[in-house]
Amino acid sequence: MPAPDVLRSLPRAMPDLEAVYRDLHAHPELAYAEHRTAAVVAARLRSDGFAVTEGIGATGVVGVLRNGDGPAVMLRADMDALPVEEQTGLDYASTVTATDERGETVPLMHACGHDVHVTCLLGAARLLAASAGLWSGTLVAVFQPAEEGRGGAKRMLADGLLQVAGKPDVVLGQHVFPHPAGSVGYRAGPFLAASDGFDVRLYGRGAHGSWPQSGVDPVVLAASTVMRLQTIVSREVAADEQAVLTVGSLHAGTRANIIADHADLSLSVRSFDRQVSARMVASVRRIIEAECAASGSPRPPRFAELAGFSPTVNDPAATERVAGALRALLGEDAVTEIAPIMGSEDFGEFGEAAGAPSVFWSLGGADPEAYAAALEAGTVDEDIPSNHSPLFAPVVRPTLTTGVSALVAAAMEWLSASHG
Repeated sequence: MPAPDVLRSLPRAMPDLEAVYRDLHAHPELAYAEHRTAAVVAARLRSDGFAVTEGIGATGVVGVLRNGDGPAVMLRADMDALPVEEQTGLDYASTVTATDERGETVPLMHACGHDVHVTCLLGAARLLAASAGLWSGTLVAVFQPAEEGRGGAKRMLADGLLQVAGKPDVVLGQHVFPHPAGSVGYRAGPFLAASDGFDVRLYGRGAHGSWPQSGVDPVVLAASTVMRLQTIVSREVAADEQAVLTVGSLHAGTRANIIADHADLSLSVRSFDRQVSARMVASVRRIIEAECAASGSPRPPRFAELAGFSPTVNDPAATERVAGALRALLGEDAVTEIAPIMGSEDFGEFGEAAGAPSVFWSLGGADPEAYAAALEAGTVDEDIPSNHSPLFAPVVRPTLTTGVSALVAAAMEWLSASHG
């Protein structure tokens, strides 16, 4: 079995990979500012024999290893972090701050596990490169910037990714989630939701806090708007149509005795069905415009669309091949079919642009004993931190070993087919 042969040296590689992971975790970078991370990635890929191209899509890195005739397999990891202040208490926790696109100083944290993704792909790339005698074809390692709502996949594609790397025969990737470490979850068809986001400015009329009659209070307007938006899912989406609407940011005013002249909010809508998403987006606009009219806003609201995601849809035939390879390597109990996840990703852009099947799976990162205890107590949501939480901290082992192994097994399902 070629995959276990490739992975034979993984135990010896783990101390180095763990050091890489802790280093990346302690040095997170915002979207399109992943310069340090990209430099680490490029240097390691070059040392492993990959032809490396940097700066694709601003800070993206692509490594190509051509190893004779055969299929081209693209493996992808994302690199950017989030403006979250870490509260994990880890000895390698981030204390980094940066300036965001608004010019504000924000704390940074790898609160979505992209440091796990990068480390696992670096590990898989090194093991596959060192085992080139076991396979033939082309291995493409893509390290993407700006997955967190900033359009990194589309920007890499627009910047010539497929011209540099060639068109793959399959695109593979994974994402760490708060499932038990050592486990992998797969699903054919819709796997992650579509997402649309907006920054919205609601206009009021500034005044002294003691003379509300002379102003239009955007705080009251914003409060009414946020509450009314919640009725979209509860009253406009059918019970058998899954959807989520979240207002993730709301800012207004500076002092207790000043009625501000505007309020800003940011929101996202998610669904597995693009028609449902379109109806929700139309409802968002209708409600916000109506609330502004009802409040007597002096100007119509301003909408700015954020980078959206299409649903992540796994090719059924390719998913079955990946699931079979993972079961053969990790065991039946470790690989399970799971329900669709309401989170969103731009991973699917690569396969869609290349006209190639793509498969994306979940990688467990939670402490298995803690997860089992929380499951028994019915407190998983409370006790197991989710992605984007300041407490999100995947356990290093077996998360990394499983992640590297999964990428190798999936890639070898195609690459080994042409060996010899």
